[in-house]
Amino acid sequence: MPETQSLMHREVREIPDAVARLLDSGGAAIRAAAADARDCDPAYVATVARGSSDHACTYLKYVSELTLGLPVASIGPSVASIYKAPLKLSGSVCLCVSQSGRSPDIVEMAQSARAGGALTVAVTNDAGSPLARSAERVLALHAGPELSVAATKTFVTSAVAGLALLAEWKGDAALLAAIAALPAHLDRAARTDWGALGDRLTSAQSLYTLGRGPGFAMSGEAALKFKETCLIHAENYSSAEVLHGPVSIVQEGFPVLAFAAADAAESAVVEVADALAAKGAEVFVTSDKAGQAARLPAVRTDHPLTDPIALIVSFYAMVERVALARGIDPDRPRHLNKVTETV
Repeated sequence: MPETQSLMHREVREIPDAVARLLDSGGAAIRAAAADARDCDPAYVATVARGSSDHACTYLKYVSELTLGLPVASIGPSVASIYKAPLKLSGSVCLCVSQSGRSPDIVEMAQSARAGGALTVAVTNDAGSPLARSAERVLALHAGPELSVAATKTFVTSAVAGLALLAEWKGDAALLAAIAALPAHLDRAARTDWGALGDRLTSAQSLYTLGRGPGFAMSGEAALKFKETCLIHAENYSSAEVLHGPVSIVQEGFPVLAFAAADAAESAVVEVADALAAKGAEVFVTSDKAGQAARLPAVRTDHPLTDPIALIVSFYAMVERVALARGIDPDRPRHLNKVTETV
């Protein structure tokens, strides 16, 4: 694999420090927002986001439902920005996630949610952004400048900020301890060698990514990054769905990446990974339980809900190498800008 260092490479290596900084400098804001959420005692949580930020929200959806027992609804920003339809959100908490905090549709939906009665919490890397000014509470990411177009530091810090909010809200001591220990685990994850997968993908044109539960959010983020940085067509599926129809595309050597955390879904993900390998696919899975699929080394953290965060960091380190091996600058994907402002 290439030895050239991109901005993306450096930013992936900065993730452990960025998470430590978030937990240190942003801890008070997270605890204050959690106290407000407890006082609100909502019937549900809503999220507003696009792109990588929306994948972070998918991760937080599972965390909320698994820990707090609160269902999560993803609201399309166009409901406010294009259709101008007010929503009845009284008695809810609305997480609005945007790395830049400047996309007009996200900002307008946050304003609409607040007007509709929701407790609005902005998660953004710019505490002075329009989104931050629109919300009642702000969780600044403290990620520092992110110059590569591909979001890495800000994706991980968005996920961790939301996770810490939910853990504080729940008062989950075990999860809070696991979050505090994350920086050391993420440092190991950034150095974990997924070179076997990377070598396979240098000439790939298409692949599937798979996950289940919180890991499904990470497989969705991985599919997006394959498109953005490597120009590889990647489709994301729940491991519970891929055998229902998408499996028809699978042929000899078809690459598949399956994200398995050390949680209740691990065996189910591995079972599907092995089934696809038996059909001739070239399957890589982040579990040592696989029989036929290739086993990728996975950093296990102190909690099943923090495992997926370590997995995506290892993925980021690998996919940047794949982009360079394919002759692509991962920092400047074609047709893309760092900030996409949609209405």
